Amino acid sequence: MKFPGQLVFGLDIGTRSIVGTVGYRVGEKFYVVAQSIREHDTRSMLDGQIHDIYKVGKTISEVKGELEDKLGRQLKDVCIAAAGRVLKTVTVRVDQELEGDHEVGGEDIYALDSMGVEKAYAEFSEDNETDLKFYCVGYSVVRYYMNGYTIGNLEGHKAKTIGADIIATFLPEDVVDGLYKAVGVAGLEVVNLTLEPIAAIRVAIPEMYRMLNIALVDVGAGTSDISITKDGSIIAYGMIPIAGDSLTEVIAKHCLVDFATAEHIKRETGVKEQIEYRDIMGLPQTITTEEVEKITAPVIENMTRQVADKIRELNGDKSVSAVFVVGGGGRLPGYTQALAKELDIQKERVAVRGEEVMMNIEFLEQDAHRDSLMVTPIGICLSFYEQSNNFIFVYFNEQRIKIYDNNKVAVVDAAMQAEFPNDGLFPKRGKELNYSVNGKPRITRGELGEAAVITVNGNETDIYAPIHANDQIKVIESTAGAAAQLDINQLPEFGTTMRVEVNDKKVDLPKFACVNGNLQSGYYSIQENDNIEILNYYTVRQIAEFMDVIINQEMNIYVNNKLADMDTKVYENFSVIWTMEVLQLSDKEKYDQDVSYADLPEDDGTYVKREREEMPVGVTFGDEPTAQQIEPETEELQESGEAVTQENVEIETKTNIPLSIHVTVNGQEIQMSGKSEYVFVDVFQYIDFDLSRPKGSGIVTNLNGREAQYMESIHSGDVIEIYWKH
Repeated sequence: MKFPGQLVFGLDIGTRSIVGTVGYRVGEKFYVVAQSIREHDTRSMLDGQIHDIYKVGKTISEVKGELEDKLGRQLKDVCIAAAGRVLKTVTVRVDQELEGDHEVGGEDIYALDSMGVEKAYAEFSEDNETDLKFYCVGYSVVRYYMNGYTIGNLEGHKAKTIGADIIATFLPEDVVDGLYKAVGVAGLEVVNLTLEPIAAIRVAIPEMYRMLNIALVDVGAGTSDISITKDGSIIAYGMIPIAGDSLTEVIAKHCLVDFATAEHIKRETGVKEQIEYRDIMGLPQTITTEEVEKITAPVIENMTRQVADKIRELNGDKSVSAVFVVGGGGRLPGYTQALAKELDIQKERVAVRGEEVMMNIEFLEQDAHRDSLMVTPIGICLSFYEQSNNFIFVYFNEQRIKIYDNNKVAVVDAAMQAEFPNDGLFPKRGKELNYSVNGKPRITRGELGEAAVITVNGNETDIYAPIHANDQIKVIESTAGAAAQLDINQLPEFGTTMRVEVNDKKVDLPKFACVNGNLQSGYYSIQENDNIEILNYYTVRQIAEFMDVIINQEMNIYVNNKLADMDTKVYENFSVIWTMEVLQLSDKEKYDQDVSYADLPEDDGTYVKREREEMPVGVTFGDEPTAQQIEPETEELQESGEAVTQENVEIETKTNIPLSIHVTVNGQEIQMSGKSEYVFVDVFQYIDFDLSRPKGSGIVTNLNGREAQYMESIHSGDVIEIYWKH
């Protein structure tokens, strides 16, 4: 017999029965060619998990044989679905930064998905308190993100960051192994493994309805599998280990019958008003549908309460808009009404779904089953076209491991399954260095080490290289790089030198830093938790020490033409003068320095110091304010009546006659008077030029077209230029 498409064999291995379906797809339609249903002779499966592999394998063989007779050909490959009472799911969010405006490709998306599965596995392993070994048997992407916003398909877009919400599903090793061994007993090989809730939702909730917040409940014999849709995606999976068998058991106890007879009574409930049966004593009995509903009501109430609680848990602690029910266990009268009540939604919005959702399913057999029992088996077949999933064995560092194959398996997946440390795959950074600069914490990261050396079948490759069954994978763990090292002169705040002018000469001073209260040069190697303060000034004392100059007590010190002392701070481009002579100061200059004098004699120009107050004389340069207080003289001078005592000191006695001169400064003529001779710095007392507020990188001083010296004599007719250099 020939068919226009490849035949796909799907097997729903349930707790109560095994349903086999064979069909093919053409376009959007799936054609069911043959069906076979067999119930287990004994309770060889409980709660969706195989308890007797060989008895289940025998029943699978019977289903396979019947289908082969109908088709006239042998069946070898099969698609199956997993459920089980220990199905676990983990939902994670992952984000990945890309370099620049990067065009997203398939490799980027795969790397993002792998990162999500890896993160989910890490979270699950941390919370797994059992001794069972779990496998990741599949994952679903709930939604993708591009630059923080949701997007349907990342591929081809340019993005700075991409992200994803991912649901990963885990099953214990014994559940997966049991399924594989049972189909192996029947001479079949698994070519695709999916999850029962995923399979059911493919048929029961088409993509056009997944924008709605809908729950699908697949009520089997041993488990009730649940999945939730919202905003176009499947957002959650779950299950509870209670379903149709619980109803059968309560009927068996009430009617005093074996399990098979109780199952018969359950199926006839709602179909017949009275159901006839024989009890274990062989006596004929009858029971009404009403009586069956009455004795099963407490079980249905308990079952639907647990289902409703799980739905709310999966749906963010709130109910859904509607519920579709599939599977044989949900067909008992009263189930949908009880579930609607527990979810507090209209009873019309909880309904059993069967043939009405199979619009794209064509049944070629005359007596085909078209009810809710067929939703999951057909969904298992359809899963084959979405992805070809299987478990394969590979060797990772000579350890044989089993890994779920979704046609995208890479070295990183095998490493994760082998519990190889994640940081062993990627280059490790050396120890970081923590310190602070000017009060702000800073970190310098260590160097990257060597990446892991990875080979597959002897060929060197990377962690994203695809792998296949029986591949030999060897990984030499990555190494850590050197610890972070940094000298002070490598800090961006630390310049090489600062330039000042000392006695009319340019002097370049090396920069220093204060580390934990101690002065250090630029060659100091920063240590863990160092507190660093970058110094952008020298004191006069430090400048003198650097220049090997001894300043004695008789010498006068000036910083930017202001009287200063040894502790005065000197910043970039400041001028410093130390001299045995006292600068000739005008009345305005004396006033600016807050020095009070006795009344001046009429002719001789002598200034006698009366009192010197402690007044800060400040200079501001750039963003670094300074404030220096002029220390009081050692011998404080005081005014006493009409005469001056021995404690008073004459600052300067001038015997020459004061002169007046006229000079041109920046194009304006000014008259200078009151002194017998004048030097260049005297000009600043007659012009509006604020030295305390720098407006450039330095001061340009020209005398008659050449560079002037501050202590150079000036005369009438001289032409002077003074301005800030930019």
